[in-house]
Amino acid sequence: MGRRRRRRVDPADAARALPEAIAVLTRTLPTGPSPETFRRAKFDRPEAAPALWRLLFCVLSPMPADGASPSLALEAQARSVKAALRFQGYPRRALAQLPDDGSQGGRELLLALAWLLARGPTLEQLLAQSRVRLGDEMPVCECESLASPGPAVPSVEADGCVDTRHLQWLMGKLRFRWRKLMASQQEQCALLGKIHSYTRGCHSDRSLGHLSVTETELLRDPEGGQQVRAGGTKVGLLQRLERENVRLEAALEWRRRELVFWQWMDTVLGACPPEASQPAFLPEIPAQGAAELELVVRELQALQEELQAAVEPRRAAWEARVGGHGPEWSASRRALQEAVRQDLVALQWAWERGGGLTQPHEPHRLVRTEAGAPEGRGLQATEVIEVLRSREACLEVVLGQLQGQCQQELARLVGTLPGLIWIPPPGR
Repeated sequence: MGRRRRRRVDPADAARALPEAIAVLTRTLPTGPSPETFRRAKFDRPEAAPALWRLLFCVLSPMPADGASPSLALEAQARSVKAALRFQGYPRRALAQLPDDGSQGGRELLLALAWLLARGPTLEQLLAQSRVRLGDEMPVCECESLASPGPAVPSVEADGCVDTRHLQWLMGKLRFRWRKLMASQQEQCALLGKIHSYTRGCHSDRSLGHLSVTETELLRDPEGGQQVRAGGTKVGLLQRLERENVRLEAALEWRRRELVFWQWMDTVLGACPPEASQPAFLPEIPAQGAAELELVVRELQALQEELQAAVEPRRAAWEARVGGHGPEWSASRRALQEAVRQDLVALQWAWERGGGLTQPHEPHRLVRTEAGAPEGRGLQATEVIEVLRSREACLEVVLGQLQGQCQQELARLVGTLPGLIWIPPPGR
């Protein structure tokens, strides 16, 4: 049997098919420029640079929940693109040397886009971000919220004394908003339960069995239901589904035409001036310096042993001094040990569950099941409740520890003021 030879594309056919392949790619990408912009970028025309800066910014930046494109200046978008590509390990230094005003670098930006398309499932990730979510979903994993807790709150030093009544008013306002949030969540859950119950048996997928809020709204008002503002205009759910279908069809067509694009990118790369590669710096140790290096190593080992001998008695003295702080230190230490024990129990339970919470970190669709029905592939509500209760117990232990530390600090401050009587609040 002979080897299967790779099919080559005729140059004339490639020249005719190249604009169609680029047009398909631009329909798949968010805010994709025209094929003419790609052609001008190959010859490094300055008028092609702003559109490619904006395209790379949309590709590298996470899309908001409402689908609206962020309105940043071109200079800020260029700096963000440079930082994101540097973080992902983009090898060419010429892009980092481009000016931040976004007026140059069409060819380098075209190479960066091709690098992103070639290194990973960039198109699949973009399609997953922009897909229309029809189900009633609930996030289970909190990795993203913990990894990006938001901007840090600036610390403001109080001028003079702080009014305790103002702090009490803020605490009451926080409790009121917390109760309001909990009431709205309970009301939303009740409405979801009613919709799932009333639409039982209406879904074409038997594993789901009922409609979601979005699907119910789509049946009630196909043209104007679930409108979302995008690009300054309100877009209905049906229009968003049509746009998603267009992008999916373009992605399938791109897989059939991408060979032409990559052959054209070879010519773009050939038109770029080669970059001087930085040779790896390997220090050479001369033969006469080997004995001196060995002497330095022995001196470092001796210093490390001396440091270890000096640290041990200091550590023992510190532990003896800290251990005499009385019951407050013992209570704080016990609370910390209990918090660590609760965390270890929760981690061990999650590990023993195996495939329970080790599923992909993405929202799960809420599906109402009847009692006695066979369990599906997703998470069960009882599993999530157990994990949340374990997490709640750990947080309560940490809260008790922090409250104890605050009471100790208040007692210390009160002790510095003679004639002041401190009455702690009653326990709740």
